[in-house]
Amino acid sequence: MIHQYIDRRSSKAVTENIFHDRLINSIYSDVREKSPFAFRLLTSPRMSSLIACAVYDIPCGGLFTGAESFVKKLGIGLEECLEPDLLKTPRHIFERKIRYWDCRPMNDDPKSIVSPADSRMLAGKLSETNGLFIKEKFFSYKELIGMHKEQWILKFRDGLYSVFRLTPDKYHWNHFPVSGTIVDYYEFDGSCHSCNPSAVIAEVTPYSKNRRAVTIIDTDVEGGTNCGFVAMFEVAALMIGGIEQKYSDVFYDDPRKIESGMFVKKGSPKSLYHPGSSVDILLFEKDRMDFSDDIKINLKRKDAMSRYSEGFGEPLVETEVALRSEIGKSI
Repeated sequence: MIHQYIDRRSSKAVTENIFHDRLINSIYSDVREKSPFAFRLLTSPRMSSLIACAVYDIPCGGLFTGAESFVKKLGIGLEECLEPDLLKTPRHIFERKIRYWDCRPMNDDPKSIVSPADSRMLAGKLSETNGLFIKEKFFSYKELIGMHKEQWILKFRDGLYSVFRLTPDKYHWNHFPVSGTIVDYYEFDGSCHSCNPSAVIAEVTPYSKNRRAVTIIDTDVEGGTNCGFVAMFEVAALMIGGIEQKYSDVFYDDPRKIESGMFVKKGSPKSLYHPGSSVDILLFEKDRMDFSDDIKINLKRKDAMSRYSEGFGEPLVETEVALRSEIGKSI
């Protein structure tokens, strides 16, 4: 079936042209059922990196090959890019830098919480016990955080979640959604399952099984967003070669790795996904923030043909959000 999301600007349902949709559906149906070994191999980090290499490291040839073909196929606009003349391969396009300070404006409300990426977003409560029990559909809550991280498991229990799905055409730098002080950072190895909606439905709790980086931010500090502790997960998916932490206070200058004790600014670049599709997840403490009204309304819309709605039996519709646009506010 088709998959639709809500365009936030027009409030209209839009049909998504899913990258390699037939191939992904085949892997998560025929291959997964008939050859578990081949399925595990295809979703392994090493194979994912090799596939990404084959797809994204193509030298720019003629008019319809290389980077130009990639841009044309995915409808990527290069007018917002820094140094567009240096973008020679699909990998260069994927890892492009943009003039985010101009083309992704951010309001100056200190209570505002912003999107970490250009993406399609779902949101809700971790305490829900209905058919959309997100902790068991998209991720296992404790496994996502880490079974050894009891402090954070308790901190975010019964809080709020948001899932941001980045498609291959998107800008693939992540930015901080809040301002605050880093209190913990750690990483997990794992698989590289696809973030295609059909794959998510077929593969139970994929995001907590994938390779991921976890950053815990205390926003109740001077200059912070004042929405309690926030957990940010960068989840590698199919064809992702890695997640590189490159925080910069100003533009993309003087990038640094994430470390405990750092104060970070909302809207500033945090990290870069190397090629493929990927997912960001945010967890918030209970009663410390509220999502924007339009995002909550869009989730339940019945006029959009969402694969999530079809697969889970209840309306569950994504909203396309722009990097650094407001998705909620601190309470």
